[in-house]
Amino acid sequence: MHEEIIFSGFGGQGALFAGQLLAYAALDCGLHVTWIPSYGPEMRGGTAHCTVVIADEPIGSPLVRRPASVIALNLPSFEKYEPLVKHGGVLVYNSSLIDRRPGRADIRYVPIPANDIAEALGNVRQANVVLLGGYLAATGILPLAAVETALDRHLPGRQRRFLESNKAALQRGAACVLEAVPAAPAEQTANPAAAAD
Repeated sequence: MHEEIIFSGFGGQGALFAGQLLAYAALDCGLHVTWIPSYGPEMRGGTAHCTVVIADEPIGSPLVRRPASVIALNLPSFEKYEPLVKHGGVLVYNSSLIDRRPGRADIRYVPIPANDIAEALGNVRQANVVLLGGYLAATGILPLAAVETALDRHLPGRQRRFLESNKAALQRGAACVLEAVPAAPAEQTANPAAAAD
């Protein structure tokens, strides 16, 4: 296994946190991981993205030019990375903020109304975790339970009060995708059942 993922959004949307959470979960599962953050000129309101590489063998290079998966939290991220997703890849995006027709026939698009879901759960800032849950369900790269465990182990002390709501956001994002799976090509869904563990 060698999976390359980019999380991208505005500063403050939590793209880096979502990528770091996935990286921790993969490490806890005994996989090889790299996590590289990148910031725009402003922290909050500027651009922020991170690259995560997960593999079952040592990773030769953490640099990614054609990611297998992209999680886009906003329209500029969607527009930037849509052309770069490799053939057969997955683009998970926040359809609450992105109203754009898919431009390619060779990748899978996974729209999730992440802001709407997170707001209904009580904290719109957890849209990033909603999208992460959707990504796990769409790809089956890690079980949902592995990321829940990573939340238990790695959520900073000042954020512990959001532990259960983060888990709820993760589960709701996964459920959103799993409920739509019958309409998606079966061969492009790696193992959605694993995400429901």
